[in-house]
Amino acid sequence: MERFMETERLILRPLTGEDAKDVFEWTGDPAVNRYMPYPLYQNIRQVSEWIAGIRPEDNEFGFFLKAAGKVIGAGSICYCQKRKAYNLGYNLNRAFWGNGYATEAAKALIDWAYHTLGARDFTANHANANTASKRVIQKCGFVFERCGQYSRFDGSETFDASYYTLHLD
Repeated sequence: MERFMETERLILRPLTGEDAKDVFEWTGDPAVNRYMPYPLYQNIRQVSEWIAGIRPEDNEFGFFLKAAGKVIGAGSICYCQKRKAYNLGYNLNRAFWGNGYATEAAKALIDWAYHTLGARDFTANHANANTASKRVIQKCGFVFERCGQYSRFDGSETFDASYYTLHLD
């Protein structure tokens, strides 16, 4: 299965241990982590362990800026048995916010899952306070489904959230 995508400005491919330094720039940034379920990474070793633990079925990709060859974000589109749909998730280095990279990468992930995995149903969610993520989800064509909540993996914080669906024929 091809695990490589190219957009106008980005290359999406699986992360490797060599990417850990760039990845730590955002996984260790409290502003990026503000609404994420995962804990704030404290060092590059933690990032390397996370990258080493990524399974193929996680469909996790790094977002590489073509012009710089730098990984500026990551995202996944993995199957959620409970929802019977592919869940889209993403995050981006704060230095690159506001340039449309998250939307560009998210659309590429959806297109890849559609053509490579045969995915037709997708889900996404965001913390209600995270209006930038809301815009990405809406630009990808998702439709609001319901309000709810999600918590950090360690249970330390719960966020009011909005949940969306997307169906492609």
